[in-house]
Amino acid sequence: MTPAELSQLQPPSFWRRVCCSLYEQLVLLGVIAITFLVPNLALGMLFGISLPSWLTFFYLYGVLGIYFVWYWCKSGQTLAMQTWRVRLINQAGYELSKRQAWWRYVYASLWLLPCILLQYIFEFHHWQIIEMLFTVSLFLWPLSTLIDPMDHQSIPDRFARTRLVELPKGMVTLS
Repeated sequence: MTPAELSQLQPPSFWRRVCCSLYEQLVLLGVIAITFLVPNLALGMLFGISLPSWLTFFYLYGVLGIYFVWYWCKSGQTLAMQTWRVRLINQAGYELSKRQAWWRYVYASLWLLPCILLQYIFEFHHWQIIEMLFTVSLFLWPLSTLIDPMDHQSIPDRFARTRLVELPKGMVTLS
């Protein structure tokens, strides 16, 4: 499709976004398992080394950033987005630059801030933290699309000047 045709497509519905987000979280479990758990288990078992939590956070943030930016710049779609026929484009309908993709990733991760604040206030532990992160990222963050009744674009898309569009059936090429 041409950029003009892509820019004319409608944004995905709220439920398509939720389903895509749920599938994305399943894919990310595999990404985290390969890039984080395996090396850290090896470090712990072989050398008795455990990374400090702040380093672990930044390491995971960087790994996930590389995953998203690489897919968004390559085809405008992560694996989950390909399955749910959702594509990320800039406002003119073109693919994102690396700079724009990184900024979208930073803006999209802003949902972590209220989670950190809630964890600090209520002193959540272990599974409670994971449940909170899952709920906020899966349901509350996509609700930000309801703030914009015209384009139904989320807060990160507004800030990064990007758009999510729903591709017509038959337009998906898996890569």
